[in-house]
Amino acid sequence: MLEGPNLYFPRAAVKLTLDVSTITEASDEAVLRFARRIGLRTTRPGAAGSGFRQRFALRAVERLVRAIAGEAGTRRLAVRVRPISDPDVLVVAFPWRNRGRATALGNAVAHALDALPTPDVESAVSAAAEEVRTAERGSRPTTITPKIPVVAVTGTNGKTTTSRMIAHVARTSGLVVGWSNTDGIYRDGVLVEGGDYSGPSGAARALGLDGVQLAVTETARGGILLKGIGITRNDVSVVTNVTADHLGLQGIDTVDQLAEVKSVVPRITRKDGWAVLNGDDPRVLAMQSVIAAQPWIFSRDPDSPAVREVLGHGGGRATTVIDGWITVLRPGADPDPLVELVDVPMTLAGLSRFNIENALAAASASLAIGLSREDVVAGLTSFRPDAEHNPGRMNFFSMPGDVSVVMDLAHNEAGLEALLEIMAGVRRPGARLLLGLGAVGDRTDELIDALGEIGAKGSDVVAIGHKEWYLRGRTMDEIDQLLRAGAERVGVTDIDTYRTEVQCLAALVERAEPGDVVGLMCHAERQEAYDWIAAHGGTPDSPETLSQKVRAAGA
Repeated sequence: MLEGPNLYFPRAAVKLTLDVSTITEASDEAVLRFARRIGLRTTRPGAAGSGFRQRFALRAVERLVRAIAGEAGTRRLAVRVRPISDPDVLVVAFPWRNRGRATALGNAVAHALDALPTPDVESAVSAAAEEVRTAERGSRPTTITPKIPVVAVTGTNGKTTTSRMIAHVARTSGLVVGWSNTDGIYRDGVLVEGGDYSGPSGAARALGLDGVQLAVTETARGGILLKGIGITRNDVSVVTNVTADHLGLQGIDTVDQLAEVKSVVPRITRKDGWAVLNGDDPRVLAMQSVIAAQPWIFSRDPDSPAVREVLGHGGGRATTVIDGWITVLRPGADPDPLVELVDVPMTLAGLSRFNIENALAAASASLAIGLSREDVVAGLTSFRPDAEHNPGRMNFFSMPGDVSVVMDLAHNEAGLEALLEIMAGVRRPGARLLLGLGAVGDRTDELIDALGEIGAKGSDVVAIGHKEWYLRGRTMDEIDQLLRAGAERVGVTDIDTYRTEVQCLAALVERAEPGDVVGLMCHAERQEAYDWIAAHGGTPDSPETLSQKVRAAGA
């Protein structure tokens, strides 16, 4: 039961995942009898098990849903049908207003399909319609129509950092901000309830906090697919990027399909609002074709085709980097330089390509929601890559013995590449990179294998630190073997394994020599890692310290 806007409809919908092997494998006689019963008088369903039969199943299931609904008294019903990687499984969706009848319709469709191989398929469809007609209407959807401005952030990488920056800028302006993300629900910077609230319940909770004047919601793939978005609309949306992550789950097998899921967020942005889109990501830029809102592009390249296009058509905006300054571009106006990158701590002295993009996105969204230029500059220059402002994302520390530690979630290929890029950017000549590698269990074999290859290729020393609470159906040995297989492909076989992230961190710091950089892919034990670093004399790096490390690395 999708409670709000979703991949299929901009409103609450029922999503069915149906085994349609009764159609794809049925005899010609049975399938033609079924087709006549649901109103497909002239059709060629193709041979059992063929691609033509699968295409027929798409059409037949859509007609079956409409037929049952129509005979039950619902004359007009929108239906969407999609195939997935399994040719015997389809996803079907239709909007709902009454939970009881909608649930009954979903069950009735399955019952009718179950009866297809039997001689009484005609009466089974009639019985399914009666099942729906006599069902209790039930409750209405719980989707919330916001009464305060909402900024909704989605994407594969950077959405947590970007939403934190936007919330910080808004708080700097004096607004009381409600914020939901993968860490919990926050009111004015104070954690109200911990947990993953990147789904619909998070948006509802953030909007319902006492005295909140602006809501910033992080919207993840899983929430959109499993529950829908908890609000009917947003005023400003942000899409940071779309890269391979969580593929093979909930019927999403390709990056293009993942992009379609993420596009739900800008699709429900108000017509007079702004959709802030990454102009350097072709899949994100293509979302312009499905939005009603005004486009605001961000790009590191002021001469990118995306920037030229959005300004050339009038009405759009762009945020980019010119001569080292974060700069806003408007049609027919001079560039407006906001702040130098070196003065934005989150860019790590201009070293982090990803955080430059996050800063561009945050600046765009903050201006789009109506925050003043001065407040945006103040917020960007005071937001730091530390445990207070951005826990678990590119946090830098100095350890005794002149060793640097970098902690980051780095949960996919793009995230790990960004972590290695940052580690290399603070490594002095002749020093080494030591990586604590790990993976959560709900990733494909190919992605976990790729993490092993990327990590081994980009570091001098690699060790595996497991995430015991995030195995998600796998075993440590299974993850270990996949990571090692990827590393072995680039010639790295000398890899130690540790049961926890903290044990891995401790071992790598012990092996580190002066000038070395230790990186930890930290997901499960963030606070424990902070505590270990503090207990062993480590201190968070200030922006000034980090700038000194960057300069020393380039010496």
